[in-house]
Amino acid sequence: MKKYLIFSYAIIGYLFALSTLTFLIFWVYPWDFMPLYIDNPMSNVGMNPLIIDISLLLFFALQHSLMARSFFKDGLFKDISYAVKSATYSLASSLCLLLIYYFWQPLYGYVWVFENSFMSWVLSAVYLTGWFIAFLATFIIDHFELFGLHQGYRVLKNIPEPEITFQVRYFYKYIRHPIQAGTLVGLWATPSMSYTHLLLSIGMTIYVLIGLYFEEKSLLVTFGDAYKNYMKTTPMLIPLIKRN
Repeated sequence: MKKYLIFSYAIIGYLFALSTLTFLIFWVYPWDFMPLYIDNPMSNVGMNPLIIDISLLLFFALQHSLMARSFFKDGLFKDISYAVKSATYSLASSLCLLLIYYFWQPLYGYVWVFENSFMSWVLSAVYLTGWFIAFLATFIIDHFELFGLHQGYRVLKNIPEPEITFQVRYFYKYIRHPIQAGTLVGLWATPSMSYTHLLLSIGMTIYVLIGLYFEEKSLLVTFGDAYKNYMKTTPMLIPLIKRN
């Protein structure tokens, strides 16, 4: 019975993560068919919007950073199965995104606006390309493993956790972190960059860069010289730039 509950929990975590991340892709872009998006908030908190938005970003960053660290996974959650840890992380991350969607407050004004012009089409194409790269890159490294579904399936079928191996395929031959690179492109490429959107993009960019710093330290510990050599030959986020 326990293994079925864990697998069900993993499915719920996966579906919530997939749903909230998919909504993010649409939420940050001014689609005509989207009644709710970053510049059209769901709620009016009645407080300083800058304080609210920065607080939401900090809460998001803290949740992701703390739950990804070894002291949390191997300390507080040391007696919990890997599948439950992964599903819990997915659910907590989804909750943070839901809080952002609901409580995010508008900052009036725009940095740039391109309407019905060649530039608007270019930025829209770049936006779609960025998110497509990020999504496709999750399958290159095992999409279902990344979001905790495979861990739950292994519990269901009594399959032991596989040995971690270092592989470089497809996008990963050109940049070390295509998921994060595609996400940043998707956040910044918009034909109408409001101050609201700018704040989100800056906050997420800072979070991604700090997160990658700690992730790479962890990858060096896990894979040693193999990853160290990979860092020397492959740029972090921007192709053709060899420096870390």
